[in-house]
Amino acid sequence: MERSELVALLSPEGLRLLDSLPPYRSEKDVLRIVSDLRKQGHSPALVAAVLTQSKLRRKAQAKFGDFASSMLFTEAGLEQATRLPVAARHAGRFRAAGLGRVADLGCGIGGDALALAALELEVTAVDADEVTAAIASFNLAPFPTATVEQRRAEDVDLRAIDGVFLDPARRTAGHTQTERLVDPDDYTPSLGFAYELATGRSVGLKLGPGFDRDLIPSTAEAQWVSADGQVVELGLWFGALARPGIRRAALVLRGDQADELVADADSVDEETGPLGEYLYEPDGAVIRARLIGDLARRLGGRMLSEQIAYVTADAPVETPFASGFRILETLPAGEKDLRRALRQRGIGTLEIKKRGVDVDPAALRKRLALNGDRPATLILTRVAGRHTALLAERI
Repeated sequence: MERSELVALLSPEGLRLLDSLPPYRSEKDVLRIVSDLRKQGHSPALVAAVLTQSKLRRKAQAKFGDFASSMLFTEAGLEQATRLPVAARHAGRFRAAGLGRVADLGCGIGGDALALAALELEVTAVDADEVTAAIASFNLAPFPTATVEQRRAEDVDLRAIDGVFLDPARRTAGHTQTERLVDPDDYTPSLGFAYELATGRSVGLKLGPGFDRDLIPSTAEAQWVSADGQVVELGLWFGALARPGIRRAALVLRGDQADELVADADSVDEETGPLGEYLYEPDGAVIRARLIGDLARRLGGRMLSEQIAYVTADAPVETPFASGFRILETLPAGEKDLRRALRQRGIGTLEIKKRGVDVDPAALRKRLALNGDRPATLILTRVAGRHTALLAERI
């Protein structure tokens, strides 16, 4: 978003126009809406701004729910924004630790600051980008305990602050079409700045779930979070924000339910063993946290194969930390024989899971060209070092 578009959007005319638009549905409506708005005399900059916001508000519902309809966004800011249920848990940590005055450095569009302010914590939200800071100010305006500053994180006076939350920009500068940064030293603020700040302070640091584990300090609690099956972040917690005795955690959020697997270190994998009647695919947060061994022991199971994140067991166990499957039979692994076997069983709708096998599930599904009326799950993996195809059903 350009500054001129933001100025137009934040005008009384712009905000009224935005709120008057019907919910964004598809690109097919855009030409008609543009034509109607231009006929009404609205400027091209304002029309572009309100249509962009309408589209972003629809997209933001996945992260912010009903709150999205009263917020403003940039494309890049929404991409990196914390989902509201996850942000609420961030804020809960600060409140539980008794940290009433919080600085949110690199606040983006203000998602985490919003959750902090909703708990009536005093939050100073900071972002170096002028447009982003202005949007954060709009989003946080309903909360009297929140203030917004446009400045670099490194320049903020923290003497009156109890705790700090950092969500470093992990993409190139800009509001649209940004690219992911690979080197943590290129983050804004940098990883080095964040770690230095965490020395002697209570700090929460949000990072991408694929962050290099070798760069995680031994003093931090590392918590991987998945939301509705997608691993969304790694949180590093220092000082009073880190829970005693916990260094690895996998938080699994599904709807309103939250479950957590915790340990004081990476868990040791169980031994490998024969394929049982049941197979479990650990949640991505459990895999990232390297707590598969602990999960396997909870399930009374064993590893199906070394270096492959599947657990097999002889009895069904209900768990929020893995998807469970009952193995129906072992099928031929060769594609031609596999196609014949699936057709003989009347399989038409096929979910394909794979680990330890180099195959593109979408391309394979197309090549199999199934047309039966039965649904099934096909698990492609290695058992005792051999490529294996397992016909299964979810439990």
